[in-house]
Amino acid sequence: MKSNLGTKIKNVKIVLTDVDGTLTDGGMYYSSKGDTMKKFYVRDGMAVNILRRNGIFTVLVTKEKSDIVKKWAKKMNVRKIHEGITNKEKILPRICKEYRVKPEQIVYIGDDINDIGLMKAVGISVAPADAWKKTRQTADFVTNATGGNGVLREVTDLILENKNRI
Repeated sequence: MKSNLGTKIKNVKIVLTDVDGTLTDGGMYYSSKGDTMKKFYVRDGMAVNILRRNGIFTVLVTKEKSDIVKKWAKKMNVRKIHEGITNKEKILPRICKEYRVKPEQIVYIGDDINDIGLMKAVGISVAPADAWKKTRQTADFVTNATGGNGVLREVTDLILENKNRI
């Protein structure tokens, strides 16, 4: 954890997160009929609702377009999904305008090379324990949790602890 993280995290208004490799383990499961499945961690879903109750929105930013992700997001009350985004840092001005926040009030959770641009542009960047090496090196904070195993919940707890809400 970088030394000024506690101070920066007190101003967080929004959490952006990638999906595959952060909210999921990055695996794609296929049935013999061609059905695709992804596993989400139930405590990450609870984290979305805990954040919302504390006035912090959760927004998904993903390269994929997936009905599975849309269903999970709807069930968990995710504020918005930005899907099919290949240059993720380009979405930042739109998010800042839409939510009336500054980049330094945003946490972004990413796990791979396509996340690094956005990680560098926000106030706090986070990577799961099993993220790609350069992504972990870029991050302000690396979780103990691996992708799909409570990354968002760990970040939520960190935010609320620093805001003295837990």
